[in-house]
Amino acid sequence: MASGSGDDDDVQVKNKQVILKDHVSGFPKESDFYINTNSTIKLKVPEGSVGIVVKNLYLSCDPYMRNRMKKAVAGSYIDSFKPGSPISGYGVAKVLDSRHPDFKKGDLVWARTGWEEYSLLTNLVTLNKVLHTDVPLTYHMGILGMPGLTAYAGFYEVCSPMKGEYVFISAASGAVGQLVGQFAKLLGCYVVGSAGSKEKVDLLKNKFGFNEAFNYKEEPDLDAALKRYFPEGIDIYFDNVGGKMLDAVLLNMRVHGRIAVCGMMSQYNLHNPEGVHNLMHLISKRIHMEGFLVFDYYHLYPKFVEEVLSYIAEGKIVYVEDIAEGLENCPAALIGLFTGRNVGKQIVLVARE
Repeated sequence: MASGSGDDDDVQVKNKQVILKDHVSGFPKESDFYINTNSTIKLKVPEGSVGIVVKNLYLSCDPYMRNRMKKAVAGSYIDSFKPGSPISGYGVAKVLDSRHPDFKKGDLVWARTGWEEYSLLTNLVTLNKVLHTDVPLTYHMGILGMPGLTAYAGFYEVCSPMKGEYVFISAASGAVGQLVGQFAKLLGCYVVGSAGSKEKVDLLKNKFGFNEAFNYKEEPDLDAALKRYFPEGIDIYFDNVGGKMLDAVLLNMRVHGRIAVCGMMSQYNLHNPEGVHNLMHLISKRIHMEGFLVFDYYHLYPKFVEEVLSYIAEGKIVYVEDIAEGLENCPAALIGLFTGRNVGKQIVLVARE
């Protein structure tokens, strides 16, 4: 419902928002957030500003957001959420007003945006026009967005893969893992993934074409499980979980193996992160282990998009999304990432065009 004087520049609309109450220690809960229904926003870019006002259509839930719920830590690569303010993340939105020469009313964009119905975006570094409308809009938060580029850069650049190698991926049915596995299969690798339910294991084998997959929750001895699936050892480990899984993998790596450390989901909610005990194998097996951030690989984006669009068109890659509906369901969708409730890339539909 609009209110104001009638002058377009003064018209304000209600702007529902997802607010973090305070920084979170331990496992996050839905009660750590609240929905603010009292905020308003003008649907015009202020005079003198360079930016756009958008209507948010879809919002992305990503594991890295858990660390943004914590108090700022020295050396962190990303800023913490500010308690009492709307949280932010990647999203797809429609431009309602623009004071930027590259964007006009009606354009679709993907960018870092607020978890709210409407946003004023002035951080132009993360602002990208949606150029490919022959695929679902949601793909720009997943397979064609930050998770897709993470999978692409992490596998091809960090892992330096070769045809025929043995590849293991943890959290393999997630937004990143499902793509790493498919990239590896396209290269002719032997691929095994771990996930947390029978449904996800079936997805890995039957939808994404993994050679094998297993439910880590049903494996009392991860070392034994990996030896069962990799009797000759692992060349490449794409790590999304850290902790006990990483420790077991180190026992099973081959000489000159590579480990790409993308995430450590098993550790994000612990007061005292678990130690890793088998690091001596890095020396004896001459293993290259490297952490990486997608921000360092944005220069690859044009090449990445061209390749992945061709894979999609040719049916060589598929992508699974889990779409919740309604801004008020954002907290539950985000927290669900850490209990394994989502199947595939987690997205929230806020509004239709």
